[in-house]
Amino acid sequence: MAITSFILFILLIIILLIIVTSCIKIVPQEHAYVLERLGTYMDTWPAGLHFKVPFIDRVARRVNLKEQVVDFPPQPVITKDNVTMQIDSIVFFRITDAKLYTYGVENPIMAIENLTATTLRNIIGDMELDETLTSRETINTRMRASLDIATDPWGIKVTRVELKNITPPAAIREAMEKQMKAERERRESILKAEGEKKSAVLVAEGRKESMILQAEADKQATILAAEAQKEKMLKEAEGRAEAIRMEQEANAEAIRMIREAGADDAVLTIKSLEAFQKAADGRATKIIIPSEIQGIAGLAASLKGIAEGSASGSSAADASNASQGNLKVGTPKTLA
Repeated sequence: MAITSFILFILLIIILLIIVTSCIKIVPQEHAYVLERLGTYMDTWPAGLHFKVPFIDRVARRVNLKEQVVDFPPQPVITKDNVTMQIDSIVFFRITDAKLYTYGVENPIMAIENLTATTLRNIIGDMELDETLTSRETINTRMRASLDIATDPWGIKVTRVELKNITPPAAIREAMEKQMKAERERRESILKAEGEKKSAVLVAEGRKESMILQAEADKQATILAAEAQKEKMLKEAEGRAEAIRMEQEANAEAIRMIREAGADDAVLTIKSLEAFQKAADGRATKIIIPSEIQGIAGLAASLKGIAEGSASGSSAADASNASQGNLKVGTPKTLA
């Protein structure tokens, strides 16, 4: 009897532990639990540790508050110009109110799918095919705004809508492919022509630049040659001037030395004759002889005649007379 009572006590404790454990609830992060008491909404539990009354309270729904994405199958839609196409869309949403999400609609995902298809047909029905294919962003914005307003009573926030694929009929796709091919070929021809044009322009510019550089090189060569010739002539002139200066300095130095040496008139006369001889040996065709040098020349001729001997006395006298007749002392003569 005692053993049976002990076993029943142990079982009772185990049952109580199970009941107490089932009444302890831990709500994870980004989740919410909807609690009902006797079938009536009682509370919404946020993340954390919670307790419920056994046999009276129950968790009616566990709600995921994270952003969710639903990929809906393609929907047939008709454009304004009566073209039927298949469009599948993706909807991003998150639950903002767990109570409204639980009691606002029976099947929220199905409700969003049907609402998306209806909204898509309304938007595409006001647009033509070409506009539909080129206005995805506009369609996405309009759909998101419409779905967000419609799902607000359900505690759902639509954050984004994307058109995944837009599939027109096969005939239209073929026509579009031909048009795109023709457009690609046209662009290719334009790009090719532009490339050839740019190439021709570059070649012409290269030739022009080459001619300019060649002209500049010729100009520089001419300038350098002229400068070299000018430098040569300057050097030659400087050389001649330096030679004349040196010769004049040598003559001046010789005269100074003669003067310092106390040379008599005979020596100076001989030096004058030497200078006259050098002048006569030059390229000048006309020489002006001073009267002093004329007298000296006559004297030199007389002395030469005396040296040749008395045998030629008459000849010496004739030579003296001839010299005196040709060279008159004191009167400048010009030899041509």
